[in-house]
Amino acid sequence: MTNKDFEPRHLETLDRDLGRFSSLESATTYVGRPFVGSGIALVFIVMAGLVAMLFFGNSNNSMIVVIAAGLGAYMALNIGANDVANNMGPAVGANALTLGGAIAIAAIFESAGALLAGGDVVKTIAKGIIAPDSMQTSEVFIWAMMSALLSSALWVNLATWVGAPVSTTHSVVGGVMGAGIAAAGFGAVAWGTMGTIAASWVISPVLGGLVAAGFLWLIKSRIVYQDDKIEAARKWVPVLVGIMAGAFASYLALKGLKKIIKIDITMALTIGLAMGIAVWLVMIPIIRRQSQGLENRNKSLKVLFGIPLVVSAALLSFAHGANDVANAVGPLAAIVQASESGSFTQAISIPIWVMIIGAFGISFGLFLFGPKLIRMVGSQITKLNPMRAYCVALSAAITVIVASWLGLPVSSTHIAVGGVFGVGFFREWDAERRLRKARQSVPDRVQLTREERRRRKLVRRSHFMTIIAAWVITVPAAAGLSAVIFLTIQGFAG
Repeated sequence: MTNKDFEPRHLETLDRDLGRFSSLESATTYVGRPFVGSGIALVFIVMAGLVAMLFFGNSNNSMIVVIAAGLGAYMALNIGANDVANNMGPAVGANALTLGGAIAIAAIFESAGALLAGGDVVKTIAKGIIAPDSMQTSEVFIWAMMSALLSSALWVNLATWVGAPVSTTHSVVGGVMGAGIAAAGFGAVAWGTMGTIAASWVISPVLGGLVAAGFLWLIKSRIVYQDDKIEAARKWVPVLVGIMAGAFASYLALKGLKKIIKIDITMALTIGLAMGIAVWLVMIPIIRRQSQGLENRNKSLKVLFGIPLVVSAALLSFAHGANDVANAVGPLAAIVQASESGSFTQAISIPIWVMIIGAFGISFGLFLFGPKLIRMVGSQITKLNPMRAYCVALSAAITVIVASWLGLPVSSTHIAVGGVFGVGFFREWDAERRLRKARQSVPDRVQLTREERRRRKLVRRSHFMTIIAAWVITVPAAAGLSAVIFLTIQGFAG
């Protein structure tokens, strides 16, 4: 087989493999019907309660743990329905993945991220937001955690129903804070930790947007604007894939392998560097074969970014599972420990069955209720192609990985949407820059460039304002709802 023959056959094989997931899309459409999807979700919640009963045993607090497990499963379902759209939306919007393929990849990597690397942020959610020693008894602490779970799940459920991609991290942090204030006053909240988390909510979308814009600038300047685009892509696409592989390897070594052997940050970065170089070398002949026979135009470049985009989306799902599983099982882990030992001030230990509920709940929520928001994020904010979507996914993955490594419960919604806006605003700036250059060379095009400038609003401002408004209202809404639920539980419990 010649190099020229490889590329179409290679793409045909890839299309066939991804096509195997097409039945998932049909299945998702079927289960997305209100009664079918809701019925399956209810079965999963009941199963989570039965698992909790099996592992926790028969004790005085077993019913509390069973109820908490059901609430944790409910929250995990909502995370999958709302938050995972931010990971797979760009790939689906760029037509690099079918909806069924996106669901399959997300389910696998979300679960892997939650189970391998989800512990640190779980501890931040469970103990870092409110001071456990400010609670009067373990029962009060348990009620606060249950209120936080239920309020955040209800808020995200409402947002998903109306089609708004809100932050599940905002929701659960607001829920924990509201319940803590209702239980023990404003002094119960660790305001220093809340300040750090709040700062990360501002920094993360800006950082995600800047990183995405930076990668898009690199692609445009080094590949798109070159005279020989295909030759430039042969040089730079393997480099971009190597960067992605290095980031993934470093994170996996630091967060996953540390459970087996002790690895410090220097060793993890060394492993990442070695993996990045290895993948870069492997991708050089692959990209060269893929590029054989392609025409020297921008449309041809989309073919070369197909596989990197799929891999980057998988990486983002892994990072999201590691970071956002905390939103479902952080309060649940705290409830289990307080119910089992009677102590709610010691360090949190996370049972494996608790992590499994979170991991599987996210995957079920994505499959049952996620397609609506996947389509919205992928196509309604700004127009994406494989190169732009790759920049969004890679920037979001890197930002979430760093945040999870630091133990900060940042919002993956903020990061991913920030990346989408970063790409869109960079395109506007780049188009304006090129129009100014054209106007300088042809002065009589002034009126035409004004019309072109009007059409160059490549980011929908209405979506931008709506999303910002949703981000602002989520924390106080979840906190207020959590406080009401806590006071209601306290009233019934005497």
